Amino acid sequence: MKRIVLLGASGSIGTQTIDILKTYPDQYQLVAFAVGHHVEHVAKIFSLFPHVTQCCVQEEADAVLLRTQFPDKTILSGDEGLITLASLDTYDLLVNALVGFAGFFPTYRAIETGHDVALANKETLVCGGELIARVLKENHRKLYPIDSEHSAIFQAIQGNDLEAIHKLIITCSGGPFRKCTSEELAHVTVGQALAHPRWTMGPKITIDSSNLMNKGFEVIEAHWLFDLPYEQIEVVVHPESTIHSMVEFQDHSIIAQLGVPDMRVPISYALSYPHRHPLNMVDSLDLIRLGSMHFEAVDGEKFPLLPLAIEMGKAGGDRCTVLNAANEIANAAFRDGKITFGQLTSVIQQTLEQIPYHALDTIDDLVHANTMGRTIAQSIVDKLQA
Repeated sequence: MKRIVLLGASGSIGTQTIDILKTYPDQYQLVAFAVGHHVEHVAKIFSLFPHVTQCCVQEEADAVLLRTQFPDKTILSGDEGLITLASLDTYDLLVNALVGFAGFFPTYRAIETGHDVALANKETLVCGGELIARVLKENHRKLYPIDSEHSAIFQAIQGNDLEAIHKLIITCSGGPFRKCTSEELAHVTVGQALAHPRWTMGPKITIDSSNLMNKGFEVIEAHWLFDLPYEQIEVVVHPESTIHSMVEFQDHSIIAQLGVPDMRVPISYALSYPHRHPLNMVDSLDLIRLGSMHFEAVDGEKFPLLPLAIEMGKAGGDRCTVLNAANEIANAAFRDGKITFGQLTSVIQQTLEQIPYHALDTIDDLVHANTMGRTIAQSIVDKLQA
């Protein structure tokens, strides 16, 4: 019986994680969960898992109401509540399905207190990969990737010597604007950007996928997860999203992981590793119906955020923390109709230009870089609106 703390239980990854936990009640026990602002999920999760006694919501006002509704439960709130859940000594694996910078701190705390982490929160490694790598080594803990691309790589390297890896090949659907011209991209609407052709994800990640920032983040994650230089990580457009990623070894053999685009597969593998569950709720890949697969190079001029993210990853220090902070502000501003799709890139670039490089040695450095990035990016957004 593996005991689970689930953060982000009401989001796309969180709800699919719950699908797995419900399907295998003899193998997993949910210990605690967090739902952010979606407090309507609290009652449902408590009813599905009545033995659970602790949860966290974002707002204290919501927590006050829930304490009245569930007097026998411990209802926490805010970032401190997330840290408290991550610090519990009554679980084995933290599933971090949070979105945003706040996801870093419970990941760090879970590792620091002796827990392994199944990670879907990109910002943990994008913003603070150097700090996470250090605390993992100090505490002899493991990260299990939930992102489909990193899960594919993780599966492909099993039984192989990591020193024999020639390169990682991260696949990319190309998003909804793969065939658009640069001129057409200037007039993209929020609705169009939210219409991903292959995956169902939350709005923030879907926007990141539409401009390939998400793919840049995945390259940074892969660098930290698999301890490989950026020069050994390649991105290839694969519109069918059937191959989730590949590993080329030194003898030029390539091992690929294929499957239908369903996040329950990588979630299940992260939970059950080194074993595999039967997943009757997931369709089998029909190769005959698929017929063919296609591959293209990424157009870095049309989608400049991908090469920018890789450049910041190579630069190190606080560059990726600032990059992420600016992206969070710009992404939200675009979704709110405050800036255009093209201005999203401009906000991020200008923010990086205005903040000098600093080393990232401590969590205080991380917090400072995030605060500066968000502040400067917001000021740029405000000027664009004026």
